[in-house]
Amino acid sequence: MSEHPLQLDKQDHIAIVTLDRPEKLNALSSDLQTALHEAITEIRDDDNIRVAVVTGAGRGFCSGADLTGRGEQKTPTQNDHLDDLGWVGRQAKAMYGLNKPVIAAVNGVAAGAGMSLALACDMRVGSEKSRFKTVFIERNLSPDSGMSFFLPRIVGYSRAADLIYTSRAVDGEEAYRLGLLDRFVDHDDLMDAALEAANQMTQWPPLALRMSKRVLQHNVESELDDAVRFELTSLAYGNRATDDRQESIAAFREKRNPVYTGT
Repeated sequence: MSEHPLQLDKQDHIAIVTLDRPEKLNALSSDLQTALHEAITEIRDDDNIRVAVVTGAGRGFCSGADLTGRGEQKTPTQNDHLDDLGWVGRQAKAMYGLNKPVIAAVNGVAAGAGMSLALACDMRVGSEKSRFKTVFIERNLSPDSGMSFFLPRIVGYSRAADLIYTSRAVDGEEAYRLGLLDRFVDHDDLMDAALEAANQMTQWPPLALRMSKRVLQHNVESELDDAVRFELTSLAYGNRATDDRQESIAAFREKRNPVYTGT
């Protein structure tokens, strides 16, 4: 058993978040929930980090909420629902709202709130060992942790209804066909593929990367007029005379690879 429920490693401009409760398939205990929020905050505030990769230790990505891991209590506490988001809502908002791209390397089962955690990421890389399951209806629950928001946006309403109403398990190959996974690789190549995608992103100006995420999320449900206006606002912000803006122009003219600093 790991002494810490989460590991945060940084290499170059990439943060690797590893949920580290393999004996519980990385179920979300109170300690892990807290550690995950702290990691997201640290990544948000670290200007050197441009992309995050989230994965799980051992055989699972995240098996959902650990209802036996809240101290001595076997069920969620009343305090979990004192505000209008609950801990699962706060988790979804923190991950989705992170101002940098997040890649989920789905190394095993992603179930319940663990599936929602993967869906809250900007993209998902998986393998033949990836497995998704909504679970909620089996526990006499309706979806939470943002699943009803993320799932239909990713796979469409009717496919989301199928997965939620039946709670059937989806393996990696089907997940890729449905759109739950964006890249499907051999399991041995999973982290390399996730890091390759992250490195592809880190080559670009950090401001443009953050603004692209903001525009994409804002405009998923917007009308065209509103979407175009928001794009123009973001473009105006990105077109300021920043060092990276000048570097992008100079590199293009000089036919060389740009070196971006985030300034």
